[in-house]
Amino acid sequence: MLETRFTRLVGCTVPIQQAGMGAASRAELTAAVSNAGGLGMLGCGFGEGGPDGIALQLTQTRALTSRPVGANFVIIDGAPPIDHACLEAAASLAQLVEFFLWAAPDPGLIDLVHQLGALVSCQVGSAEEAKQAVDAGADMIAAQGYEAGGHVRSTVGLLPLLGEVLEAVDVPVVAAGGIGTARAMAAALAAGADGVRVGTRFVASVEAWVHPGYKQALIDAHAEDSVYTRTFSLGWDAPHRVLRSAVAAAEAFDGDIVGERVIWWNNTHAPLRRFAPGMPFEGTTGAVEAMALFAGESVGGVRQVQPAGDIVREMAEGAEHLLRRWT
Repeated sequence: MLETRFTRLVGCTVPIQQAGMGAASRAELTAAVSNAGGLGMLGCGFGEGGPDGIALQLTQTRALTSRPVGANFVIIDGAPPIDHACLEAAASLAQLVEFFLWAAPDPGLIDLVHQLGALVSCQVGSAEEAKQAVDAGADMIAAQGYEAGGHVRSTVGLLPLLGEVLEAVDVPVVAAGGIGTARAMAAALAAGADGVRVGTRFVASVEAWVHPGYKQALIDAHAEDSVYTRTFSLGWDAPHRVLRSAVAAAEAFDGDIVGERVIWWNNTHAPLRRFAPGMPFEGTTGAVEAMALFAGESVGGVRQVQPAGDIVREMAEGAEHLLRRWT
């Protein structure tokens, strides 16, 4: 198998980390990725669901897998701070807590996670951000390139970014952005990454908690259908990568409310405003095609809805075969 600094650090057998993906990644997806040897990540966003909701999701995950799992949080400059109780709930049940940094790293938060026995990863978009995160105590870095789906921190492609980050820090570095096939995974590992981070491919997994129409839109798309934009910035003005068709549908939609989404922690419904950065989850109603259909440039590798474990095995086995052939 492909043993790297990443697999040794977190205890995985395959150097694949699943992206956080917000509420699209719940217990079933997290556990499925981990059971296949990768690192499944529970999407905790800004602490949605509170400490009780996060603890419940991780407890359910723990009932489905004994393998290492992680929890992903988004840190935004100027936003209300994440409740420390949410981080405590995550750190007490997960091996790794990850911060997607849209702000300077907080050594206090990292220390809090360490005190509870979990590792810390920071997802960044530049070498300078990577150095700041490691100086603040991060154990691992996820370097996110411009090709990534969802909200995008970097303004440069993955390979140039990866080279700079690897030169800047001496901790395991996972490559993120545009990786959804065995060939892309092998290329990132050959370039020096300690692992790869996969998002779009897992959105189209059986276990992902997203609307079937969203999954089908990914299957129908090609790499050129993924666009970098600020269209879905209502409430959070940040660049992101979505399907071109979603932008066109949202711009053509007549009205302020495109539909309703299910709130996972209390099973209620809430209206979703046009141009809001909310992806359509299971149970969403309305004009799904006009919602934020996040997708990276790896979307061309999505050919069908598959079990997450099959995606992990297909990518890992294919990458290992290619790396052996190349060497």
